[in-house]
Amino acid sequence: MAVARPMSRMLGLLRSSARGCSSGAPVTQPSPTEPSRPATEELSRRREFLREHAAPFSAFLVDGFGRQHNYLRISLTEKCNLRCQYCMPEEGVPLTPKADLLTTEEILTLARLFVREGVDKIRLTGGEPLIRRDVVDIVAQLHQLEGLKTIGVTTNGINLARLLPSLQKAGLSALNVSLDTLVPAKFEFIARRKGFHKVMEGIHKAIELGYRPIKVNCVVMRGLNEDELLNFVALTEDHPLDVRFIEYMPFDGNKWNFKKMVSYKEMLDTIQQQWPEMEKLPEEKSSTAKAFRIPGFQGQISFITSMSEHFCGTCNRLRITADGNLKVCLFGNSEVSLRDHLRAGASEEELLTIIGAAVGRKKRQHAGLFSTLQDSPPASPVISSWEPLPVPGRRPRPSPLTAALWKEHQHPQAPAVAWQWPGSGSPLRLYNSQADLDSTPTCLSPGTQAPATTSGPGATSDQLTHVDSEGRAAMVDVGWKPDTDREAVASAVVLLGPVAFELVQQNQLKKGDALGVAQLAGVQAAKLTSQLIPLCHHVALSHIQVQLRPDPARHAMVIRGSCRARGPTGVEMEALTSVTVAALTLYDMCKAVSRDIEIGEIKLISKTGGQRGDFHRP
Repeated sequence: MAVARPMSRMLGLLRSSARGCSSGAPVTQPSPTEPSRPATEELSRRREFLREHAAPFSAFLVDGFGRQHNYLRISLTEKCNLRCQYCMPEEGVPLTPKADLLTTEEILTLARLFVREGVDKIRLTGGEPLIRRDVVDIVAQLHQLEGLKTIGVTTNGINLARLLPSLQKAGLSALNVSLDTLVPAKFEFIARRKGFHKVMEGIHKAIELGYRPIKVNCVVMRGLNEDELLNFVALTEDHPLDVRFIEYMPFDGNKWNFKKMVSYKEMLDTIQQQWPEMEKLPEEKSSTAKAFRIPGFQGQISFITSMSEHFCGTCNRLRITADGNLKVCLFGNSEVSLRDHLRAGASEEELLTIIGAAVGRKKRQHAGLFSTLQDSPPASPVISSWEPLPVPGRRPRPSPLTAALWKEHQHPQAPAVAWQWPGSGSPLRLYNSQADLDSTPTCLSPGTQAPATTSGPGATSDQLTHVDSEGRAAMVDVGWKPDTDREAVASAVVLLGPVAFELVQQNQLKKGDALGVAQLAGVQAAKLTSQLIPLCHHVALSHIQVQLRPDPARHAMVIRGSCRARGPTGVEMEALTSVTVAALTLYDMCKAVSRDIEIGEIKLISKTGGQRGDFHRP
């Protein structure tokens, strides 16, 4: 069967009977009839015993929505020997002082506590976990924990071939290897380091040692590796691989933009055109992946739909960071330091109380970004500023701006503004993206509307400022102005009509999530204002917020954008550009449904800071 590009070279890396690699070590390919690793029978008997003698699940690890958290991910280090573009900044990340990281004994103490309460799967992560010197010893000691069924590791594969035999003997039972391209030169571009052949050697070693399946994680990025989808799928024909295509997710430092994301459905369509006989496999309750198999192939492929179709409803995962913080959701900023409590001498009962309280606060999905008031647990009446309010009848979708950070820090959180609209008995959903979490601008509150006013010296001018003495367009020199805190809010209205309005509310447009795309477009437009408006100064924005709310009476969406910066010039144009482009994007998303769409009421709502004084519109 033909694929997008010849695969002989890549498949040869896995098929060769004696292949040299960058380390110079030959690796032999086992025959399909060889037995799996020596520990297989022992592990099988152990798992059967554990299934028959399972203890009741701990209430400390059950959240307000009944999800039982039996899967713990432990980060062994913040360090990594690669600098993958989608994962971390080129310069790396600020590292926590060694004294503040969990010691081996602290890791094992926490692991024992979680396993005793019902955790039966632990995955070791990083950074890159295999650069930690005592990783083999950690696996061996975890293997001794009664009740622990699976010990896994997620690795970039650079050190895998060298360490895997020892790790397997120690008890490692599951393996995830990151590999985003099958082209060595492209690997070096993506990872900003060499190492492609070492990763391939590691995968080959895992096959030799009998791991079934070996999960290969591939982050798909438009314009970079989406042309290799078919080549990755072809690897599963003769090898026990589970190639997992992961939707590109944003975080601070990876220069994320929406255009780089290739959705699950787009990937699936591409693959099905080549292999229409591909079959969907049953999903486990807590699985994060949608799995498929091509008849006759040894392996399978999966899709991790983190952005387009979240899997929060069955989430059973908890995370402990390298510095000892408990995270109940990857997308959340709220963390609890178990390290500090350990070092302060907390008893196991006290630790369990702390853990149980954190798990109990877990939101329904994506750290509460898209939860509704009705979805919030009764014990958590205060809504975080991360939590937009619901549009009745609209299926929630994850925002492309959700921050999946390499190392997330705790932020103070302010109460959200719950807007009541005419004719509604309860607050409606506020579709909200914001780049800083410290505050919600008071100018967005409907309770503080005041007459339009200007204040300060020189509030208006009777002369155009962007022309020179001869009447030609000219950029204003602001170099002499002092830096001050600037903020501006603008709004726009898109009259959609009843059909398009209903489809947007129900998130049923064929093009996808109209509100999510419009929201992101508004944020991106604010950042690019100086490139779009010729005489605008470039402004380093510290905050961008785009909100879309429904106006059922007019079958319209009302868009508000706020921008904040500290500098010598205002951010009115950034706010106005933000809502205008968001409105145009919403138009584009809906134009196939209705041509009778109107964009209007684009206006500045307020501005603060600067010599010309403040402005507030009713």
